[in-house]
Amino acid sequence: MLLRTARSLTTSPWDAEDLLQTALAQTYLAWDRIEDPRALDGYVRRALLNTRTSQWRKRRVDEYAAGDDLPEPAPVPGPDPAEHQAMRDAMWRAVLRLPERQRAMVVLRYYEDLSEAQTAAVLGVSVGTVKSAVSRALAKLREDTGLGALAQAA
Repeated sequence: MLLRTARSLTTSPWDAEDLLQTALAQTYLAWDRIEDPRALDGYVRRALLNTRTSQWRKRRVDEYAAGDDLPEPAPVPGPDPAEHQAMRDAMWRAVLRLPERQRAMVVLRYYEDLSEAQTAAVLGVSVGTVKSAVSRALAKLREDTGLGALAQAA
């Protein structure tokens, strides 16, 4: 019965056996102070709980981080803001070269973040028309910006 209590307080059966042995040793040391032998079971249970709580509080951390000893993380190279802006400008110029209907669909789909159904409703066309026109527009944009070669290389 006591071993079951110890197992409920620990994560492994071996730790439970060690915990019970420690609690029984503490009980043995306090044997003279226990007046009622019927309270012995409760005393051992309380010793189990107190011992486990003490172990938990004394748990050690193997490594401590010291401020000066920590290595600096390697900087993650981010995209160059100038390059990013140049790419956005080139993309927008390519969008402006699209036919008016394709340009409207691309702007609604990708700049306004509308779904295909919403884009079709705004323009008064079918969803299939939006899909095919956007597909052709994206192919043209890949050609104009040179992203098609990059996509095929990757």
